[in-house]
Amino acid sequence: MNIKTKLTLNIGMLVAMIVLLVSLSVVNLQILTATEPTSPAAGPGLQRALIWVSIIGGICIVCGLWMLKQLPASINKPVKEITDGIKEIANHNYEQRLNLESKEFEEVSKNFNRMAKRLADYHSSTLAEIKAAKNYMETIINSVKEPIIGLDNAMTILFINDEALSILNLQREEVLWKSAQEIALRNDLLRRLLRGVQDSFDEKNTAKNEPLKIYADNKESYFQMKCMKTGREGTSQKEGYVILLKNITEFKELDSAKTTFISTISHELKTPISAILMSLQLLEDSRVGSLNDEQQELAQSIQDNSDRLLSITSELLNMTQVESGKLQLKPRVTKPIELIEYAIKANRVQAEKFNIQVEVQYPEEKMGKLFVDSEKIAWVLTNLVSNAIRYSAENGRIIIGARKTKDNWIEMFVRDFGKGIDPRYHQSIFEHYFRVPGTKVQGSGLGLSISKDFVEAHGGTLTVESEIGKGSCFTLRLKA
Repeated sequence: MNIKTKLTLNIGMLVAMIVLLVSLSVVNLQILTATEPTSPAAGPGLQRALIWVSIIGGICIVCGLWMLKQLPASINKPVKEITDGIKEIANHNYEQRLNLESKEFEEVSKNFNRMAKRLADYHSSTLAEIKAAKNYMETIINSVKEPIIGLDNAMTILFINDEALSILNLQREEVLWKSAQEIALRNDLLRRLLRGVQDSFDEKNTAKNEPLKIYADNKESYFQMKCMKTGREGTSQKEGYVILLKNITEFKELDSAKTTFISTISHELKTPISAILMSLQLLEDSRVGSLNDEQQELAQSIQDNSDRLLSITSELLNMTQVESGKLQLKPRVTKPIELIEYAIKANRVQAEKFNIQVEVQYPEEKMGKLFVDSEKIAWVLTNLVSNAIRYSAENGRIIIGARKTKDNWIEMFVRDFGKGIDPRYHQSIFEHYFRVPGTKVQGSGLGLSISKDFVEAHGGTLTVESEIGKGSCFTLRLKA
């Protein structure tokens, strides 16, 4: 029976009962009106009329209450079934089906069941594809010989390959779908990796990404960590992280061998170079005999090239100290002006040769003192002044000075007015052996990189400001 028929029957019954009740009341009222009030039949007639009206009225009330309960329930039931079915589908229960007997909802029921079947088929096929893709990805990840770890935004481990399990000394069932932060409480290496993830995306962190030293393959190995974010910005897709560890042990060993070789060669070269310079001094001594102009020119050439070679070997030795971690600082209290005067004195001959005027800018007010290895910081300033002279035009000028900042740091700077450095190379010039393309001035490409290492070893910074055609200014910043 459909809803329309139910409504018609129920309303018809109510109307019929009301008509019956009204008719009965009218009939009894007419009978009572026709009867004399003093007649013996008036009392029983009135009583009889009240009984019939009460019985019929009671029946009408009972039927009305029954219809009031049954009719809304019969209409609400299919609607509730549809609502519950939609909720089940929303909760991914694609096996839900509707079996509504009402003709009005029969078509709705068929369409709902057809939709649920299609969703179930699609979900089954999609789930199978996802599982196949997952197995495929796991096979690829496990075939990679470098450790890989995947994390979601809540730092839950989503995947991890065999290499990563090996170096972490963990079992797959111990970590998969577990909180990495909880596991890190009892695993030092994983704790270092998670700290590396935070540092990778911390804009305030300026520390170098140093290799991780890990005991793997029964020996000490070195790994370079790289962290990448997953997920797209501007979408509802949650972010995650992928940690990649590249084994650089072989390169580290080669680099160590290179450093040892350079250090050894540099030490060995200093002895014959010193012997050459000593012999040259004896040769130029007038007591041995005077040199003609051509011989004097050759002697000067030997002197220049020997000095240059000695400077290069000294730079190589400094570089090997930094790379091998054997750089030893001997700090003492030093005035900035003493370092500046040393750098000027060390470059006086070179400045006079090119007729370069060296200007000093030093504040009149009292400057703080530095607690640094004065020999190494003086070397840095000497190298900066030497570069400024070499890259300045003849008869030009350079400025060396110092100033105190508001945050109690001391800045020493060297400014030249040469051709300047292209902004593209402002970072590269501090790398080993790098020289700006097109530079004709001779150099090893080590001076600035070693200078930066020396300054950073003191907790300071070495930066450059330069524009093409306007010269360069190198600023050394140290804590007072």
